[in-house]
Amino acid sequence: MASESEETISDQEKVRIVSDFILHSPPGEFNEVFNDVRTLLNNDTLLKEGASSAFAQYNKDQLTPCRVNGSDYPVLISEHNDLNTGRFYDPRTKQSFRYDHLRKDATDFQPWEGDRKSESWRSSLESEFGNYVFQHYPHGAFSVFSRLNGNIITLVACIEDHQFQPKNFWNGRWRSQWTVSFDPSALGENVELKGVIKVQVHYYEDGNVQLVSSKDAKHNIQIASETDFALEFTKLVESAESEYHNALSENYQTMSDTTFKALRRLLPVTRTKIDWNKIVSYSIGKELRSQ
Repeated sequence: MASESEETISDQEKVRIVSDFILHSPPGEFNEVFNDVRTLLNNDTLLKEGASSAFAQYNKDQLTPCRVNGSDYPVLISEHNDLNTGRFYDPRTKQSFRYDHLRKDATDFQPWEGDRKSESWRSSLESEFGNYVFQHYPHGAFSVFSRLNGNIITLVACIEDHQFQPKNFWNGRWRSQWTVSFDPSALGENVELKGVIKVQVHYYEDGNVQLVSSKDAKHNIQIASETDFALEFTKLVESAESEYHNALSENYQTMSDTTFKALRRLLPVTRTKIDWNKIVSYSIGKELRSQ
């Protein structure tokens, strides 16, 4: 029986706690976290009505790949192609669809027409950017989105790649987003290309270790023809992502050589492994001599 001093948690607070767990689910482990919080909450109606926005936000934050009709390539679920009606669109196949954030599947496909003025720039970047992604991310997916605000075109290129190895107790995901806004008539001018790269890895064999890393990047890019602009955009992304990848590799090599070795001595000061059988025999011989 609960004591009178104990405070009852409100439904609003329960939803906040559950949503926080959902939004911080490691990559590839959404279903496990969902099942756990469902058991803890023990109220499916409250879970569905209160935390449904967290399910959607998680899928958009993670750039979740989604298969669509008539395409060999998935589209990424993101804030950039959210139509705010429970529907998303695929700029590659020119169709919209309803997305189930729990089942992670698309239904009710309908034709969708994007903005024609920005489409030529978007499709040119999609072609060049795709060559880069296919070369460097064997399991990766990407989408290129565009929007028009007056005379200003905004292009957003997103990459997602993951490896889920639950049998080996680890899962990981790479995400990156690159955004540029410009007036296509201002040829020769420089504009800013902004990027953010995120890496998250969870290792949980006999423990719980996570790597959560991110990096912001900024570069100047000159407005040129659609083809040249797409080529320069892709080169800048490749350079920045390669630099970040190399920095991660060097950092972990340094940790392996210094930090991890400081945590546990690999060999005793004699630089040779201890032969415990000999030590036991020496100990017994010493005892016999003392008698």
